[in-house]
Amino acid sequence: MNRRTFLGVTFWAGAGALATPRSASAAVPPGAPSRPFKIRPHGLEEITIPGLQAAMAAGQYRSEGITRRYLAAIREIDQAGPGLNSVIELNPDALAIARAMDRERQTKGPRGPLHGIPVLVKDNLATQDRMSTTAGSLALAGSVPPVDSFVVQRLREAGAVILGKTNLSEWANFRSSHSISGWSGRGGQTRNPYALDRNPSGSSSGSGVAVAANLCAAAIGTETDGSILSPSSFNGVVGLKPTLGLVSRSGIIPIAHSQDTAGPMARCVRDAAILLGCVAGPDPRDEATRPAAGRVVGDYTRFLDPNGLRGARLGVARCYFGISSAVDHIMEQALAEMKKLGAIVIDPVEIPSSGQLGGSEFEVLLYEFKADLNAYLAGLGPAAPVHSLAEIIDFNERHREQEMPCFGQDILLKAQAKGPLTDPAYRDALAKNHRLARAEGIDAVLAKHQLDALVAPTTGPAHLTDPVYGDRDTGGSTTLPAVAGYPSLTVPAGFVRGLPVGLSFFGQAWSEPTLLKLAYAFEQATKIRKPPRFLRSVAL
Repeated sequence: MNRRTFLGVTFWAGAGALATPRSASAAVPPGAPSRPFKIRPHGLEEITIPGLQAAMAAGQYRSEGITRRYLAAIREIDQAGPGLNSVIELNPDALAIARAMDRERQTKGPRGPLHGIPVLVKDNLATQDRMSTTAGSLALAGSVPPVDSFVVQRLREAGAVILGKTNLSEWANFRSSHSISGWSGRGGQTRNPYALDRNPSGSSSGSGVAVAANLCAAAIGTETDGSILSPSSFNGVVGLKPTLGLVSRSGIIPIAHSQDTAGPMARCVRDAAILLGCVAGPDPRDEATRPAAGRVVGDYTRFLDPNGLRGARLGVARCYFGISSAVDHIMEQALAEMKKLGAIVIDPVEIPSSGQLGGSEFEVLLYEFKADLNAYLAGLGPAAPVHSLAEIIDFNERHREQEMPCFGQDILLKAQAKGPLTDPAYRDALAKNHRLARAEGIDAVLAKHQLDALVAPTTGPAHLTDPVYGDRDTGGSTTLPAVAGYPSLTVPAGFVRGLPVGLSFFGQAWSEPTLLKLAYAFEQATKIRKPPRFLRSVAL
């Protein structure tokens, strides 16, 4: 469904109800039986990117046929049926692109592992085509950037089929301290496919849900702090937040240049590695990618070793445990498995700076959001629907019924009140962030114990979607690597009453090859991921 001009929203009955598209099913009533939706198989469930390539090479499928199957699945599962609401807009040119990739395969052969593969991208990545780029906000409805984001450009060059844009927590969840993850004014509420009354997390909500529900081969998300890792954990998929600068931020609607990055979300580690190899690389439009010139690995799949945990030194970050006894039990099982696979587990390791970053991180994000968003909007030119953060705030006030039915914009107001990036308060907070997260954080712990990586639970299980109180804190380990600008990878580790929980590996800058190797070995030994059943609620 094309939602570029989508303005009409319906609401759950009662004051302060959540906006949700008309095509979505009704909200799950209290006490509803936990029975799954019956979904008609589309034949591509759980298939990997190499599996799709093999099928096309054998003549079993063409890219056009694969694209049609995913489009049909989106219509049946996302727009109707369970009403996951993970796709905010479909690419009207997807089938034409797929046909062009089929012709090219016949005449020249495939460009690489993504040739003809349908992927979804989050709706804060610029696409210069017939789709909008809005970060989920009605204030940018109809906005078409002048050029593709670097990530989208790389995907197109690799022969991928951009299937559409995914829903997200509006403004990448940097609008309100009482927000509901997975909700945007333009797209409504995304639902968790494992239990429809549970939250998908965010801000890359739609990307995580669409991958989990087999609505695409893989997807791109973005992260400032947890926005790839958390929805990957909640939705039982693999998510990789790369080192800051490995993947260009140009053309991505920003929160903060000191932490923002795009990254892959996939059903398996191999697919995530393939996607990373496609989108990583230096970009003249993003100075932060200059160091990547000597760091990028064209094919990250060559690091995938089923014996990759043998001899690896892993530090257990116990400060991130205690989310729940059920999650701790899953983590203990994961640690036992990694020991069995030959890992040397140092348990526990102390991270002295843990828990000291909240205030300074938020201060930096407020300053950078105002500066970076205003710069992005200026780059859209005079035809842009809005031209500044101040105009967005004003738009939201004038469209309160559509944009603020459940929560406001206190974070936008705090950001607007900040001064320039030359303010000493900003510079001091940024220096503190880097000192605590890097030199006195990850770098110090890895060096002290001679570790390859740290391990910890990514998050707790998904909380209920709550239009009254907003999100619930389920804990997690995303902040330290996010503030450091270092890589982190989450892989499915287990289930709590049918809800997925992820295990995170994180380490020093540019250690993606190591993290992929470790996560792949764990994944191959455990095979924990199970596709969702689209339950209406968690069984009692």
